Amino acid sequence: MKNNIDYKLYLVTDREMLKNRDIFSAVEMAIKGGVTLIQLREKDITTEEFYNIALKLKEITSRHNVSLIINDRLDIALAIDADGVHVGQQDMPAAVARKIIGKHKILGVSAATLEEAKKAEEDGADYVGIGAIFPTSTKDDARAVNINELIKIKKALNIPVVAIGGISEKNIELLTTAKIDGVAVISAILGKEDVKAASEDLRRQLDLII
Repeated sequence: MKNNIDYKLYLVTDREMLKNRDIFSAVEMAIKGGVTLIQLREKDITTEEFYNIALKLKEITSRHNVSLIINDRLDIALAIDADGVHVGQQDMPAAVARKIIGKHKILGVSAATLEEAKKAEEDGADYVGIGAIFPTSTKDDARAVNINELIKIKKALNIPVVAIGGISEKNIELLTTAKIDGVAVISAILGKEDVKAASEDLRRQLDLII
């Protein structure tokens, strides 16, 4: 399944965005609306809580034949047999993460420069998440990446490139020239009242440009 991953509409979770709405039903609605990949991202909760959420989410993604990536926590990813893990520049080094998870799991790496993206590919990444492309409120330490840099990275790499950071239905068309493999979003889906409709809208636009 690893070689057939669809990165087109990649949802990163953020329970704060949901304002007390249920994460599990929100993710399921997003998948029904056209989301192709889920990343579970959790901060400031116990390992037990993270494990339990991940386990329940894995049931949902498996049922819909959508891959589940765990952000940062390799232990959780392995414990629930997730499809893969995503690491940032300040997390476990990608080469080490690859050794730990083995060659059959998906490894994603965040990058903001061509140098970081190339290093990620050399270290065994299956895809890179490049951003922040637009200003974002969901990540305090996000570094800005302009679209020209994104184009350069896409041309230089042999692995899929996913754009992330402030992407919404209002600016997604600006990414047309980058010929990327997908976009990762948080608030553009989870910040909306109707998660399924928001997913459908983004998917319609993406189908025209990717």
